[in-house]
Amino acid sequence: MASNILTGLGGVGLFLLGMEIMTGALREVAGRGLRRALAKLTASPLRGVATGALATATIQSSTAVSLITIGAVGAGLLGFVQSLGVLYGANIGTTVTGWLIMILGLKLKLGTLALPVLFVAAMLMLLGRNRVARTGRALAGFCLLFIGLDMMQAATGGLGAWLSPGMLPGDGWGARLILLLMGAGIVALIQSSSAAMALVLVLLGAGAIGFAQAAALVIGFNMGTTATGLLASLGGARAMRMTAVANLMFNIGTAALAFPLLDLVAPLLHGTWLGTDDQTALVLFHTGFNLLGAAVFLPLTPRFAALVSRLVPERPVPLAEGLDRRLLADEGAALDAAQAVADRLRRTLFGALARALGPEGDLRGLASVAVQGNEVMAAIETFLSQVRIAPDRADEAARYAALLHQIDHFQRLLERCAQRDRIATVRQDARLDRDVAALAAALRQDRASVSLANLLARRGRRYRRGVLLREHVGLVPVGEVFARTDALRWLVRVADHAARLDRHAKEGRQDMRPAA
Repeated sequence: MASNILTGLGGVGLFLLGMEIMTGALREVAGRGLRRALAKLTASPLRGVATGALATATIQSSTAVSLITIGAVGAGLLGFVQSLGVLYGANIGTTVTGWLIMILGLKLKLGTLALPVLFVAAMLMLLGRNRVARTGRALAGFCLLFIGLDMMQAATGGLGAWLSPGMLPGDGWGARLILLLMGAGIVALIQSSSAAMALVLVLLGAGAIGFAQAAALVIGFNMGTTATGLLASLGGARAMRMTAVANLMFNIGTAALAFPLLDLVAPLLHGTWLGTDDQTALVLFHTGFNLLGAAVFLPLTPRFAALVSRLVPERPVPLAEGLDRRLLADEGAALDAAQAVADRLRRTLFGALARALGPEGDLRGLASVAVQGNEVMAAIETFLSQVRIAPDRADEAARYAALLHQIDHFQRLLERCAQRDRIATVRQDARLDRDVAALAAALRQDRASVSLANLLARRGRRYRRGVLLREHVGLVPVGEVFARTDALRWLVRVADHAARLDRHAKEGRQDMRPAA
């Protein structure tokens, strides 16, 4: 008993470690080519279903495929909507195990197969450099995941004795509901619906349980596979939590579709048309209700995604939140976080400037963002100083440089935001109304452009010549000439810094995750 507990704890530890390494390795290995390939394979929910079914049928674990999907969403390889099709397909693919047991009578031990692969992965990590070493870490993460799952299965191997006929509820809807919940709990413990399915097929073949009881357990197995995904998503990004919640809701929905059909499908599967035995009927039922769940949810995917988004809301965060030191182990994730913070600051600063230049002339936002902006800049500088870019990661080096450029332009723009007299002067000059309105509109929409900055510079040169000519004929006092030309220079500089911030932000986002 003590040995089983220790083995189980070790399996949980290896599983969590494998999950962590796998997610990190996915981020490291991911380049734009891999992102495009994943996007192509899951470009639509239907293609995602096919991808998820094939992957699960290959590795014989819907739990592992669900975890990989959640990790890929967290790593930015998949968007949230793309991941839903993969989750639908994973439930279909896991039914292949039942057919293998029925037809071939064998069970693939992924943990055993992973051991020699883990040796190869370790050699790649120790002897390789850069991309080769990162590939080794990716393989090691996958191997540890499967070895941990096998250890957990081994530690709970005595669970089959617990499912003796005398311990199981009898037939009836209340008893079936209890069996469904038992099935969910069993798979949540042993981390393998395939192993649980094999056990139920053995019990069903021995006559220990009836078909309806076995079918209720199998419905519960589907629900139990979601527990690990929920665990893996804890503390993760919102997209990871959304994916795990969607997986749970999909499996609950599929169970709700299948459970009322037990009495209806049993005669059909055992009738003269099919004439199947209990074990074959159970495998057919397992495949059938998972296909039914995917067919029902597939056309509803956009609405389903919107529902999950509402259930897992994104809370408002301070401007500098997200610069987590744990991300420093992965330069790509660290740069994603820094750019996200820079984006929030840019939108906040642009919005405050637009309100100050607009008809409302509201300067309160500038006072607030000036204080926050300097704090955010200091936080980003400190964070970036700890990021280490590998020599072969030219894309990340370019993104890093783009972030440094943004810091420079943020600092200059924040200094100009403190010059309130310049804002008052440009707003009061009727000849600048069109220019001020154009810049305010661009800032409000977060669409500052180089073409607008160049246009304002050209118009500014004409404006400056006009002011000097008017002063020459005595229409403008000398003191006012300097105030107006300084204000004009302020307007042109603000447009230039805003345009450069927008351009460098696009460079900084060149390898960030697709929108969920």
